[in-house]
Amino acid sequence: MPLLSTQVSAITATSRADSSAAISSGLVTEANLPAKRPAFRQAGGVRESVAALPLTDHHCHGVVRRDLDAAGFAGLLTEGARGSWESRLGFAVRDHCAPLLDLPAHAPPADYLDRRASLGHAEVTARLLAAAGLGALCVDTGYLPEPLLTPQELGAAAGAAAHEVVRLEQLAEQLLTSGVDAMGFASGVRENLADRAEAAVAAKSVAAYRVGLGLNPRRPTDSEVTAAAGLTLATIGRGGPARIADETLHRFLVWTAVDLGLPVQFHTGFGDPDLNLHQANPTLLTPLLRAIEPTGVPVLLLHTYPYHREAGYLTQVFDNVYFDIGLAVHNVGSRATAVLAEALELAPFPKLLYASDAFGLPEHYYLAATLFREALSAFLDEFTESDATRIAHLIGVDNATRVYRL
Repeated sequence: MPLLSTQVSAITATSRADSSAAISSGLVTEANLPAKRPAFRQAGGVRESVAALPLTDHHCHGVVRRDLDAAGFAGLLTEGARGSWESRLGFAVRDHCAPLLDLPAHAPPADYLDRRASLGHAEVTARLLAAAGLGALCVDTGYLPEPLLTPQELGAAAGAAAHEVVRLEQLAEQLLTSGVDAMGFASGVRENLADRAEAAVAAKSVAAYRVGLGLNPRRPTDSEVTAAAGLTLATIGRGGPARIADETLHRFLVWTAVDLGLPVQFHTGFGDPDLNLHQANPTLLTPLLRAIEPTGVPVLLLHTYPYHREAGYLTQVFDNVYFDIGLAVHNVGSRATAVLAEALELAPFPKLLYASDAFGLPEHYYLAATLFREALSAFLDEFTESDATRIAHLIGVDNATRVYRL
């Protein structure tokens, strides 16, 4: 029969009284009491170490080269077409970014935009990127809806080394519009990617957007690739877009990168409105991950939210799989601490990398770094200072250095 709350309280009080009496009588001394769990909480030292980390941002994009009006800024703020200041991200901009533009924290949006306009985009970009505390950038150069800063320009503004990530679909789409025929497509992709791999540190797939992540793990034959390329070329010939949206071709691109030994990044989790979120669950990649694992080629699961726990599981069971919570960190604002803790429930610490997935706005770079540092410091609060400092360096710098051989 369950105890009533009054009975529980009485038992607890009696237990405490008995313990006090035992200590007073000398039967129990402080020396033979059970050892208390050490309260590490080395917040000061750990926070200083995390703040000083030259973060390696292993997946990011360029920022715009123009001044933005209110609508232009809002359109780049979130993943939706019309971003809202009335969000955790909007409040984070006002809280963290405003002081870097000589405004008080929590400045109203109108004041923030006025000050941003008066400084100009170049000055705003310089201030925010420099303040992010970055040591290296791995820049996806495959999405250019308008002119953006190049990796070299981003690196110069941030005071960081800059490296390129090749977007597989863009490379293939450029080839499709270059006059190649279906028979020459496979060899053309292999040659072009091999050339780009001389300087690039990774390749990226956006199969999640186009066909979903439930890719057949089997390597396609050249004849299958030729047939699929022929269908895509026929669509282009009828006036359709040069867009890779065929499962066979996405699979071929991934295996081509694997054959070159290039780490392969996959978009997973939330993103732009043209994404069907349920098709971006990283667990859908499981059969393909099993097929790639014997090669030892690293696979990077980007963004992952709201599937960050699933991604953490995959990094535990596959030796060559890594992940990040980029994009989510600055979007969830003050909830970044909770998201990071959830991501690391199962994931080994050598499997998480830092990423911002910043695009368009330099605010994304600064916010992602700032909120990630806060979240990481809070997460590490339960560890000894030496362990916490070591883990922070792993996640912030060393894991990316090892995976990409930077």
